[in-house]
Amino acid sequence: MNTRSPLPKLALIAGPTASGKSSLAIALAERTGGVIVNADASQVYRDLRIITARPTPADEARAEHRLYGVVDGADAWSAAHWADQARDAIANIQQRGRLPILVGGSGLYIRTLLDGIAPVPAIDPAIRETIRAMPVASSHAALAVADPAAAQRLAPADTARVARALEVVRSTGRTLAAWQSARAGGIANDVALAPLVLLPDRASLSERIDARLATMFDTGAIEEVATLIGRDDVPPAAPVTRAIGVREITALLAGTIDRDAALAEACAATRRYAKRQYTWFRHQTPENWPRVSDLPLDRLEYYFNIWP
Repeated sequence: MNTRSPLPKLALIAGPTASGKSSLAIALAERTGGVIVNADASQVYRDLRIITARPTPADEARAEHRLYGVVDGADAWSAAHWADQARDAIANIQQRGRLPILVGGSGLYIRTLLDGIAPVPAIDPAIRETIRAMPVASSHAALAVADPAAAQRLAPADTARVARALEVVRSTGRTLAAWQSARAGGIANDVALAPLVLLPDRASLSERIDARLATMFDTGAIEEVATLIGRDDVPPAAPVTRAIGVREITALLAGTIDRDAALAEACAATRRYAKRQYTWFRHQTPENWPRVSDLPLDRLEYYFNIWP
């Protein structure tokens, strides 16, 4: 980054789950007096500290953290909601003369904050219901007619993205790509960004994932999921229930699988998610964003030349 830029500074540490982002962010916060801002879609929920690997109370005592555990599990949340809060939090931190350190693995959240959000109008509920009830093969075939470019770009089995592209073009008369070209509200041009993408060796990343989940199962993850699903006000399809580990532990609590199977399935699901994150951060972030497999703490100054 240009350390002489008059724009306020923003550090960004991104990468797949279990890549070491949080530890690096705490070290950077301790050296700069910075404040860590969450950019993880699951860690916003207060109900799931353990299974989402939110910072521990000891971590939070070492550095100020923002936007962790701020949303109740009964509430729906989105990248747009998060971006609004993140934008305000970052501005507040900068006004206090401190460094905001954005940390997370949700590429959609980061992109929405930096580049803005497409001003897609509300989708007609009847259109959405009809499309969401269609088999994905039918949805993809319909998308090939309504938005050929999107159909070519999206995998035929990508249920969520195919449905989204189809419902947008049917409801608004414009393709999702056309709406996305009109993004607004991003802060990329208003900050001096110092980004870093952590992409560890894949084998070691898988080992970290498996070890971390085993610890989670031993230290309260099962109990916190039991509390969540025991709430009468949290719908079974609420966004919070999509956090990896919730489905597997729910099956364990229902007696349909045993503990070993639940842990194995949660590990496999997390490894698949990390693979998708790895690919996204490797290929979808700007080429000039530094990518490292590991970052010794004595190299912080090299990558983050952003001291107050």
